[in-house]
Amino acid sequence: MPTNFQLKTSEQDAATSPKSGILGTLKKLWPVMRPELPKLLFALAAILLNSGLTIWTPIIIGHAVDRAILSHQFSRIWPYAYGLAALYVGMMISAYFQTRVMGAVGQNVLFRLRGLVFAKLSELPLAFFSQNKTGDLISRINNDTDKLNQFFSRSVMQFVGNAFVIVGAGIAMLVVNQKLGGLALLPALFLLIFAQFSAAWVKRQNFKSLQSLGNLSAEIQESLHNFKVIIAFNRRDYFRQRFQEVNEANYQAAISAGIANNTYVPIFGLASNIGQLIVITYGLYLISIGQFSLGLLISYLAYISRFYDPLRQMASLWADLQSALAGWDRIAEILAMKSDLAVLPAGKKSGDHLLEFKRVSFGYVSGNPVLKKISFKLDAGKTYALVGPTGGGKTTTASLMARLFDPTEGEVLIHGQDIRSFTPEARAEEIGFILQEPFLFSGSVAENITYGNPRYERLSEKDLLTVLQQESLAELLGRFEDGLKTEITSAAESISLGQKQLIAFMRAVLRHPKLLILDEATANIDTVTEQQLETILAKLPKTTTRVIIAHRLNTIENADEIFFVNGGQITEAGSLKHAIELLAEGVRAS
Repeated sequence: MPTNFQLKTSEQDAATSPKSGILGTLKKLWPVMRPELPKLLFALAAILLNSGLTIWTPIIIGHAVDRAILSHQFSRIWPYAYGLAALYVGMMISAYFQTRVMGAVGQNVLFRLRGLVFAKLSELPLAFFSQNKTGDLISRINNDTDKLNQFFSRSVMQFVGNAFVIVGAGIAMLVVNQKLGGLALLPALFLLIFAQFSAAWVKRQNFKSLQSLGNLSAEIQESLHNFKVIIAFNRRDYFRQRFQEVNEANYQAAISAGIANNTYVPIFGLASNIGQLIVITYGLYLISIGQFSLGLLISYLAYISRFYDPLRQMASLWADLQSALAGWDRIAEILAMKSDLAVLPAGKKSGDHLLEFKRVSFGYVSGNPVLKKISFKLDAGKTYALVGPTGGGKTTTASLMARLFDPTEGEVLIHGQDIRSFTPEARAEEIGFILQEPFLFSGSVAENITYGNPRYERLSEKDLLTVLQQESLAELLGRFEDGLKTEITSAAESISLGQKQLIAFMRAVLRHPKLLILDEATANIDTVTEQQLETILAKLPKTTTRVIIAHRLNTIENADEIFFVNGGQITEAGSLKHAIELLAEGVRAS
C-alpha cells in the first residue's frame, strides 16, 4: 500500500496535530541552534547584566527619597542621580547588544531551518507532492519558519530577561518586607494558573490560523496556475467565489487567534493594578504605624512595576511563543516525514535482462489496484511500445520503471538487481524519462538542456553547441528565436508546449541513458519535428532501449515489441494490427 504522506491542512486536524512543548521544541531545534551558541551566551550575559541593573534602580530611588529629599539635604541627591544615570546607560548598551546579537541569531536559525525543510522536501518521493498542495508547503517554508524567527530574534531573550527581572524584583520585595511582598505577589499566582490552563487553547487557535493561511496560499497558487482554464471557460465568478471562501475562513481563524493572543494583556494589566493597589493601601498603613518609610514605599511601587510590567510583556511574548510552537508543529510534520523510496542493499543478481517486472502490483489508493501481478522483460537495444486506453496503466508502468513509485507487490529489476538497490544518482544514469508535460525552470534554453547533467552543466555556450552538433541535436535549436540564449520565463509561458517538449527531449538524450522512456513525448510537436526526433533516436547507441507510450500509432509502428496495457494487466500484442484491435476493444469496454 502506498505510504500516506498527507500533511494536516484543515482546522479539524488541529486536535490531532503533533504537540511540542517549549523544552521539546528547543531540544529538536538544538542542531539548528548549536552554531549560534557563542552568540547566545553573549546575549544571555547582556540580558543578565540588563536585568541586574534594572533590579538596582528602585532601591537607589528609595534611598534618594529617604536620605536626601525628605531630609531636605538636596546636595546629597547628586550621587544618586549619577548612579542612576550610569545604570540607565548600562541598561541601554546591554539592551542594544542583546537586540543586535539575537536579531542575527534569529536570521541564522531561519536560514538553516528553511534549508532543512527544503532539503527534506527534496528527499521525499513524488507521492508526497501529489498528496499535498504546493501553496500550503510554501506557506510552511515561508510563514511558519518566520514565526520561529520572530520568536528567536525578539522573544526568547526577552523571555529570559523578563524572567530574571521578575524573580529579582520578587526577591527584593520579600527581602524589604516579607508580608507586604507576599500580598503584592498574590495576583501573580492567579496569572500563573490562568496561563497554564489557557496555553493549549491559545496554541490551538494559532495552529488553526496558520493552517488557514496555508490553505489560502494553496488556493491562490492553484487558481493562478490554472488561470488560463478559468479565462477560457469564463469562470472568474468561480475563482472569486473560491477565493472568498478561503479568505473568509482565514479571516475568521485570524480573528480567533488575535482574540486568543490578546487575552493575556488586559488580564495581566488588571493583576498589575491590583498589585499596585495592595502595595499603596498596605504600605500607607505601615507608614502610619511607623514600620515603613515613604522612600521604601516608592521603591516598592517601582518593584511592583518591575515585577508586573515584564509579566505584561510576557503575556504578549507568550502569545508569540504559542504561535511559534504552532508553526513548529507544522514544520515538524514535514521534517518527520521519511521517504518510502529508501535505497536497499544490493542482493543476489537475478537474470541478465535490462529491465524486468516480476509479478508487480501497484495502486495509488489502497484497495484499488492499477496493475495486478504483471510480469514482462525488456532487453537492451530494443524498442518497446505500451498501448492501451486512457487510464489503462501505461504511465503508471513507466513510472514504476523509473522508480517514481515502488510496487506494492513484486519486484522491478535492472540488470538483474532490485531497482531499490540503486542510488538516485545511479538510477538517473541508467534511465531517462521524457514526460508528456515537461517541466522547465526559469532561465535560458542552455540551462534547461544541461539541468542535472554534471558532464555538461558547466560548459560554455560554444562548447555546448559543439556537443549538440555531435549528438545531431543542434538542428532543433532553430525552433528557438535566440537558440541557446532563448530566455524561458516563469512556468515557461514564453514558449510553446512543443518547444518545451524539444528541450525535455534534448535534456534526456544528452544523458545517454541505457533505458529511455518516452511518455507521449511527441504528442505536442509537428510531424516534421517528429521525424527529426525519430532520426535522432535512430542514432542513439545500439544498446539503448526505448519504451514508447503513444496514442499516435505511426509512432510505434517500428517497435520491436508492443505491449497492451489495460485492466491491470499487460499482454504482448504482437503485430501493430493486433495492437489496434486490442486497443479498439479496450476503448469499447471502457
